[in-house]
Amino acid sequence: MGRFSLMRGLASALAPLLLLVMLAMLASVLGYAVLKLAGDVLSLAKIVSKITLVLLLLSVFPLKKYLQLSWTDLGFAPLPHFLKQVGNGFALSLVTLLPVLLILYLLQVHVWDDSRIWAWEAFAGKALLALLLAMLIAVGEELLFRGLLLSGLRRQMPLYAAMFASSLYYAALHFLKSSTPIAYADITPFSGLPLLAEAFANWFNPAIVSAFIALFAVGLFLAVLRSREGQGLGWSIGCHAGWVWQIKLSRDLCNVNLQADSVYLVNTYYDGVIGPLVAVWLTSVLIGYGLYVSYMRSR
Repeated sequence: MGRFSLMRGLASALAPLLLLVMLAMLASVLGYAVLKLAGDVLSLAKIVSKITLVLLLLSVFPLKKYLQLSWTDLGFAPLPHFLKQVGNGFALSLVTLLPVLLILYLLQVHVWDDSRIWAWEAFAGKALLALLLAMLIAVGEELLFRGLLLSGLRRQMPLYAAMFASSLYYAALHFLKSSTPIAYADITPFSGLPLLAEAFANWFNPAIVSAFIALFAVGLFLAVLRSREGQGLGWSIGCHAGWVWQIKLSRDLCNVNLQADSVYLVNTYYDGVIGPLVAVWLTSVLIGYGLYVSYMRSR
């Protein structure tokens, strides 16, 4: 019986990977069709990547119905409470990421970009646009990973195993990338397949290791945050949006100093923020939270 449960849990954990491969293959064909209709507007690699993400988000709705999950099961609280969660999560994002950005600035890993002169009006507009984009990213990714995926896996395995698996997928999806250019005149319905092979092979690129570990820690932190309440998705959406917003603003205001002694604290292959420092910091926060919960339960 235990072996059967283990095999069922393993099959459930691998099912999202199979779905991802199938949707990516469909996106490669659709990408060819889009470019033939729209013309040479984007590279095939970019259009396939964007279509894959759209298909993943759209898959939430039929999969939600197939798995018989309600919006409550996915983690959505009643609207007033949900909005309060989002606000609290955003505040938590400031507490958890601002110290990292400050340390990187003090260590001169991030240096102020003197080449840009910002008027207050322009900066406010930039900050507002970054916030809107961050919120869109957070809603989409949290609905997919801490909503559908975590809730679906939770039915087949223990909570901590579901958190681990969903965080693994969350980290992996960020590195599903290819960059080989294909001339518009040379594309065929099958041109996307080599790009997909390159994208999946990027998971074995040594340059991504520290960023992968950090993003896994990010995913785990958000999964724990979402699971603090039965319907706690608003927490993870707010925190995720706040992190993305801060990173976008930091990249607008600062450059990564590749000559800094402490540049190893970030992964320059990824975004110059995510890396070993984020991984260690969030892991420490999670361990501290775990010890606090254990202490409170033992009282």
